[in-house]
Amino acid sequence: MIILTQKMSCMTKNSRFWLLFLFVWCMAISAASAADTPFGTLEFLSWNHPWNNYKYPDEKALKKTFALMKEAGVSWVRMDFLWEDIEPVQGQIDYSKYDRIVDLATSYGIHILGIMSYSASWAGPSWNSPPDKDETFVAFTAGVIDRYKGKVTYWEIWNEPDDATYFTPQDAMVRYTELLKKVYTRAKAVNPECRILNGGLSKNAVFALKNIYKNGGKGYFDILAIHPFSNPLNEYGVSRVRGIYRGCRKIMRDFGDGDKKIWFTEIGCPGVKVPLRRNGWWEGRSPTEKEQAAWVRYIYSEFITYDGVEKIFWAFFRDTKDHFHNGVDEFGLVRWDFSKKPAFEAYRNASRVWLEEYRQSR
Repeated sequence: MIILTQKMSCMTKNSRFWLLFLFVWCMAISAASAADTPFGTLEFLSWNHPWNNYKYPDEKALKKTFALMKEAGVSWVRMDFLWEDIEPVQGQIDYSKYDRIVDLATSYGIHILGIMSYSASWAGPSWNSPPDKDETFVAFTAGVIDRYKGKVTYWEIWNEPDDATYFTPQDAMVRYTELLKKVYTRAKAVNPECRILNGGLSKNAVFALKNIYKNGGKGYFDILAIHPFSNPLNEYGVSRVRGIYRGCRKIMRDFGDGDKKIWFTEIGCPGVKVPLRRNGWWEGRSPTEKEQAAWVRYIYSEFITYDGVEKIFWAFFRDTKDHFHNGVDEFGLVRWDFSKKPAFEAYRNASRVWLEEYRQSR
């Protein structure tokens, strides 16, 4: 009886050991999958202002979105860290809002790509212009990177600096490259492990990238960020994305930077119930919700296979409300009321297929 009890005890210990080992192994695979997955999304989690109809007024709305992201297979979220929010008055820093969002993302196992944007009202002539004194923005970015060290590693410096809507002056990327170089240098001093992306290039991505290199920007971004938007309804929609990608790859090789990874930090299209003149977008007629879902499927089955493309962020996760006043308000995988579009299911299925293939390859 004593021998049997000892054997059973030994078996129990062994079983516990193997169960613990299996649990740790599964957690490691899960963590690796979350970090390695290409499935990202742009979402305006920090928007709680009158100009965006208080998109995320409380923690309940944030939790609802994070839960839906997790269900969809989103592992990366690209979000603004707005200078005006964090430092509304020079020298008065308040991280509380972003602490809450970062902690929530971490609790849901979702990685953050943080966008450092835009000018604070006290710092320069306009929100979409660099500050009067670069050091003010450099200090802001250094503070944020230091604050979230260990929680947020990837940072994109500004958004679409090749578009006058988001950055002025448009001077062949001279002013932007100056700012990028200063931010990069300080960022690496604060956290050598951080990874810096250029502000995602959009309207003139290939030419803008070439100008960044010509202005001495090589070595001042770790990953190339581009926004290759295209209308899936256009017969040249796919070739346009391919052309932007190939053009950027060529420029990178020409400047000896061909090994650098590429992230599509924005790509997407509207998904509307009924296409109308008033809900069109800059590419023309807005796709229907089913056509949007088809574009999601194509993006995550085709573009993700391109050499060097590491991650793709669908823009957006959730619709906006009367912000853009056109089809862009309906870019979401889910609607303003959090109901799921067909694109949500398409995204979820694509992420499941990718994850299964990833696990089989381990």
